[in-house]
Amino acid sequence: MRSQFHSIAIIGKYQITPSIDARKAARSVVEDVARFLLRHDCEVVVEQDTARNLEVDGYTEMAPEAIGLHCDLCIAIGGDGTMLGIARQLAPYGTPLIGINQGRLGFVTDLPLNHYQDQLAPMLHGIYEVDSRPLIHARVLRDGECIYETHAINDVVLTRGGISGMIEMRIEVSGQFVSNQRADGLIIASPTGSTAYSMSAGGPIVHPATSGWVVTPIAPHKLSNRPLVLPDSCEVAVEVVAGRDMSASFDMLSLPSVLIGDRLLVRRSAYSARFLHPKGWNYYAMLRNKLGWNEGGS
Repeated sequence: MRSQFHSIAIIGKYQITPSIDARKAARSVVEDVARFLLRHDCEVVVEQDTARNLEVDGYTEMAPEAIGLHCDLCIAIGGDGTMLGIARQLAPYGTPLIGINQGRLGFVTDLPLNHYQDQLAPMLHGIYEVDSRPLIHARVLRDGECIYETHAINDVVLTRGGISGMIEMRIEVSGQFVSNQRADGLIIASPTGSTAYSMSAGGPIVHPATSGWVVTPIAPHKLSNRPLVLPDSCEVAVEVVAGRDMSASFDMLSLPSVLIGDRLLVRRSAYSARFLHPKGWNYYAMLRNKLGWNEGGS
């Protein structure tokens, strides 16, 4: 049976390749997936940096923008970092994504590498669950001018340097003053990002269907400064009042120098990432599996 997806792009985990053997192993996985897609009469495209870094030959190479314009589907092989990086770039094009987990936890890369074919085959023929995740739109203002603008899927994080003191921040929500806080930093996370750094800092896990933000302080000076869940219809503004050696990160993208007086503005993006999961995929079952809940139980 012919796949419902005609042209499928593959992106592999090429950023961390400590040895020749690791690169060979990563290339072998990409080539195995490519051959599997060819058997299903799909046109195979390999993301250009994947092809060059892993030395994958014989397939059309495309940059992410071209993949968004020309491909019906993208398969990310790796961990959540690989998936989130390409998902952010493909979101403006609405390109759906499937993740094959070659990493560790893998909250959004849920096809196991050792038997991905059993789950991928029916998905190619239209048997899957669609999971839409809104992106974050973030800007950094300095003296009223936008000096940085980007999108993220997981979170926006403001942090201090390794040997510097706490950051003092003024937090506003849709123009209304909320609080001044002193902490090692602050995380503004989407529901997707609630299982990332925010969870490690004590924030709640938020179901991805929830239209909201989690604002989580990192090691706050006052224990009464607790994580705050907000509707994503609002804009969160964070002004740096005091601190030094500060930086901001947006998923895997970093702004290495944040100054006193800078304002970080976060709102819901117009774009969403579209993840495809195997039929019957269940968010709670995923959490049980990834977090080891109910160990020893039924």
